[in-house]
Amino acid sequence: MQHILVLGGGAAGLAAALAAAQTAKGSAHITVLDRNAKVGKKLLATGNGRCNLDNRDISPERYFTSSPKALRRLLDAVNEAAPLAWFEGLGLYPRTDEAGRVYPYSNQAADVLALLEHHLAALGVELRTGCTVRSLSQSRGGYDLQFETEAGRESLRADAVICAMGGEAGPQFGTDGFGTRFAAQCGGRMAPLYPCLTALQCARPRKSLAGIRAKGCASLLDGTDGRMLAREMGEVQFTDYGLSGICIMQLSGLLAPGRGPKQPVVALDLFPALSEAELSALFARRAGLLGGAAEFWLGLLPAKLGRALWADAGLPEDARALPASAWPKLAAAAKCWRFEGLTPCGWKQAQTTGGGLLLDEVEDDFQFKGCPGLYFVGETLDCAGSCGGYNLHWAFGSGILAGRSAAKRRPAPAPRKKKKT
Repeated sequence: MQHILVLGGGAAGLAAALAAAQTAKGSAHITVLDRNAKVGKKLLATGNGRCNLDNRDISPERYFTSSPKALRRLLDAVNEAAPLAWFEGLGLYPRTDEAGRVYPYSNQAADVLALLEHHLAALGVELRTGCTVRSLSQSRGGYDLQFETEAGRESLRADAVICAMGGEAGPQFGTDGFGTRFAAQCGGRMAPLYPCLTALQCARPRKSLAGIRAKGCASLLDGTDGRMLAREMGEVQFTDYGLSGICIMQLSGLLAPGRGPKQPVVALDLFPALSEAELSALFARRAGLLGGAAEFWLGLLPAKLGRALWADAGLPEDARALPASAWPKLAAAAKCWRFEGLTPCGWKQAQTTGGGLLLDEVEDDFQFKGCPGLYFVGETLDCAGSCGGYNLHWAFGSGILAGRSAAKRRPAPAPRKKKKT
């Protein structure tokens, strides 16, 4: 009987194991090895515990990669695998919000994991936890794996191996970067890893604003020439180290080593619905109605935020004593409030890993080129999605395709015994 080994019990790994079991229909033994005490640890945290498992508007533009041409090829294959329809076939009933984000109707990530575990158990998939992978090598047309448990070192042989161990992001969920390191050891070409979908640290953080939130538009600029690289609408969160919020995390995906701007700048527009001239006129009208800087911001911005913006524009405290030229200056500051010296926060805060095994290194079924029966899926690859279900769409879809492909492979024939002479 063929043995399929899945390394990693996260979204991609569980989908791969279940898809392989569905395809094999009892003709293969499937084992999942996970480092944690329970599978699906990171899956339980997705969507703030609600599991944003897909998006109705999947497009290549929502992903960060160094290989856009290969991404289109692979994303077409993932879309054809239809992860959401696959889940519905398992009994999941989804709901979609106004932004196209798809959740289980119960809004419980635990239900998605329980659904997967139910079907895995029904199809006889073996789940082994507390396993730390040490090495994987080709052997006799298959693969030999060395791993450790509390009981000591063990080994397994498999006809096909699906590597779904994630990247470096979220070490608190049990990831240790083995998947991407192993891909490099196999001779795969790699894009440098970087924390993706994470908050940004600023060279001069506004610590007094920590905890304040404001809706607006955040733009990523190239500080060397002023070019705007991307714009994201949403809520910005000010922290004691810099900036956070979904719109900021989206921009962090563009800070890939060697591809991102050398001097990244985030410019905040706190009044995106108004032009600079309209905002200047609004400020001028308010000056005659309200007193100093504190009262001036009533109903517009949190007082602390308004005072910081006022100070950055270089205006004195008394709003009623200001010349007419002050309002265009304040409007300009409010429409383009610059934060410089940006660096992504570390792996613990990152939602996913940017970089990884280049997409040109895998076939349409996510089999590693030149290594029959070896697959790399999910976060091990140089493909990071935006916030909103894009990463789970990629993880589930790539896992489904790899699992189906692995189950269709014919196991290598056993070595012939030498005749006694």
